[in-house]
Amino acid sequence: MDVSKISFLVINVLGGVAVLGSYAVGLMQHPGKGLELWGGVPKLVQKINLITMPLAAIGYLLFAYFILFHLDAKKLMFANSYGFELINIIFIGILLPSAIWMPLTFLWLDKPNPLTWWGVRIVLFVVGLASLALLAALLGSNIREPAWAYWLAVAGAAAFFIQTGIMDAFVWAAWFPQK
Repeated sequence: MDVSKISFLVINVLGGVAVLGSYAVGLMQHPGKGLELWGGVPKLVQKINLITMPLAAIGYLLFAYFILFHLDAKKLMFANSYGFELINIIFIGILLPSAIWMPLTFLWLDKPNPLTWWGVRIVLFVVGLASLALLAALLGSNIREPAWAYWLAVAGAAAFFIQTGIMDAFVWAAWFPQK
């Protein structure tokens, strides 16, 4: 397996553990406060989120599958210049701030201040921007075979962007009040 793909696996395993671990630790350290993470998000928007979140998770699996099993790291090009390294940078941009979100949000809930409030928004914006970069990279990729896997990856990246770039970075943030 190519070194770039091994890096991709390491980034996803370590990043995934960091994200899920931060969620588990955050919820365990703040028993009964999980619903406070919704802030002032209306119930209807929460219900929409409960649909878009699993679609985003499935989308993640779809584009990760395509990247891992169908992209040739040595032949991959985006916009005729960037190679597989761009994928790894994008995934760090998704996973690192995602691991920071819950601890930062609970910190804001426990001790609200403007710096933490902006920090929460910035990490969400970075994840959304990175997910948009992933969608753009897939659309600009020179490798689109097999077509079924490529288009599932694009659809998955679109679902992931809707969740991270729209629902989290803008919709959730708009209703998460500054105290």
